[in-house]
Amino acid sequence: MSGSPSPGAGPAGRPVRDAGPVRSTVPGADGRGDGAPGRSAVGGAGVGAGGGAYGEGPEDGGKRRGPLRTALSGLTTRGRSFLAAGMAAAVCAYVLGQADLLRVGMLLAALPLVCVLVLYRTRYRVAGSRRLSPARVTVRSEARVHLRVDNVSRLPTGLLMLEDRVPYVLGPRPRFVLDRVEPGGRREVSYRVRSDMRGSFPLGPLQLRLTDPFGMCELTRSFSTYDTLTVVPRTVPLPAARLTGDATGYGDGRHRSLALAGEDDVIPRGYRHGDDVRRVHWRSTARYGELMVRREEQPQKARCTVLLDTRRSAYAGSGPDSPFEWAVSAAASVCVHLLERGYAVRLLTDTGTMVPGPESIGFAGDPSDTAGLLLDTLALLEHSEQEGMSYAYDMLRGALGGQEGLLVAFLGELDEEQAVTVARMRQRTNKAVAFRSVSGGASVGGDGQQDPYRGGEFMVEGAGMTAAGGPAGPGPGSAHGAQATATAPAPPGTATETADGTRTAEAPDAPDAPDAQGEESLRVLREAGWTALDGGPGRAMPELWQQADEVTVRGPQ
Repeated sequence: MSGSPSPGAGPAGRPVRDAGPVRSTVPGADGRGDGAPGRSAVGGAGVGAGGGAYGEGPEDGGKRRGPLRTALSGLTTRGRSFLAAGMAAAVCAYVLGQADLLRVGMLLAALPLVCVLVLYRTRYRVAGSRRLSPARVTVRSEARVHLRVDNVSRLPTGLLMLEDRVPYVLGPRPRFVLDRVEPGGRREVSYRVRSDMRGSFPLGPLQLRLTDPFGMCELTRSFSTYDTLTVVPRTVPLPAARLTGDATGYGDGRHRSLALAGEDDVIPRGYRHGDDVRRVHWRSTARYGELMVRREEQPQKARCTVLLDTRRSAYAGSGPDSPFEWAVSAAASVCVHLLERGYAVRLLTDTGTMVPGPESIGFAGDPSDTAGLLLDTLALLEHSEQEGMSYAYDMLRGALGGQEGLLVAFLGELDEEQAVTVARMRQRTNKAVAFRSVSGGASVGGDGQQDPYRGGEFMVEGAGMTAAGGPAGPGPGSAHGAQATATAPAPPGTATETADGTRTAEAPDAPDAPDAQGEESLRVLREAGWTALDGGPGRAMPELWQQADEVTVRGPQ
């Protein structure tokens, strides 16, 4: 996170629009600004002891308090200490009869009260705005948040502390200290946010803290508006493949549809000026007694449905590198790849949710808008509590009028009944490809590398505990402080010596049993005509996509 106040009228570059008009600054009044796409007007208000900024009252749990009481509640630890010291000195001076001590006590007590009175009489009118660049980012990518504070009053401001509320997932709360802002001036600061998890995160509201030069009193005011940062799954470019559905291009073999997509075009229409005479339909002309032409035809757009299994019971583990997150990221990559190649793409989950919905005829829509809609949907996708895939099968069977072109499924663990249900979906498509997201045999980090420390045992000698939680015997480092050493486990089949001198041999570890249930589910899918492959964390989606294309086009090797 970085940022620094920019002096004067802001840096040269993209201009930032004013936050809007500011209303009265008497106690309790508020001012409001108007927002814009990509730029949110946080608002404007009088900053003082009288009322909250941007229409929000004092932060006292909803209880309205008087202006002077609000100002006194803003005393800092230093201010309260000065006030307590002054009162104590005054009491001691009265008891001991020391006039000089009484003067010192009065001075100590008067200083924080004077600071409170100054802040109480202070009326700053400031406006704040926030701009996200960009408003939608991918996982593990950074976004920059630009904040601007305008002084719309005729008086200069004092020392202001600016703080923006951000979720802990995006990092710590950014804080900036703004020096004196001249009348009509503005200050701009920025900071960066980054998330390892997808989702929709609110930014704001913005807080302003007004303090006196001695740090005796501090008042906090909050604006009321906030922006939303959308973190979408990371996508990877996929190689060109021949995984096609009901058509491969715009040639003669392509299925055709009505140009005007209306029922009136099912029969030949009347001749219009400019129609090609070669399109005249003579049989209909003789039937209707007027010149009729054949209906116009146009290539039909290739269609694809991406099925994503979100059942909680189908995936093991959680976190950015879990099998479920791999499936979500892979589904996003396939959606974007096919949209770029001219496909009409629809996302379907095990709950029966379909995006775009079944009411969208022919998957119509601009590809960029559809990509944004799908990525936003995947950003907010969570685990479901479903036990089977029947809802997805019913939606796939009932929402589509005919056979679907290409079906790409990202699945978790399937039992026999669920595998049969998914296998039946093949009847509704021309081609179907499935990727089963499972955990790898090794601990895989975010960069796809195996964790070299998996399975190791670490012992801290002299600390009394091992990494597994068992008590550790006294070691050489116990008499001279804690000395940490790491011991690797003995290789399988080697002999070890116990404390009494007896040597024991450890049998080699048996190899992991194959995933019989997972292999059976893949076998059921392949027998039904699916191209089924294993995927998951640590497996590159471009390579799997290329492999699926080779298996689909050429058949299993």
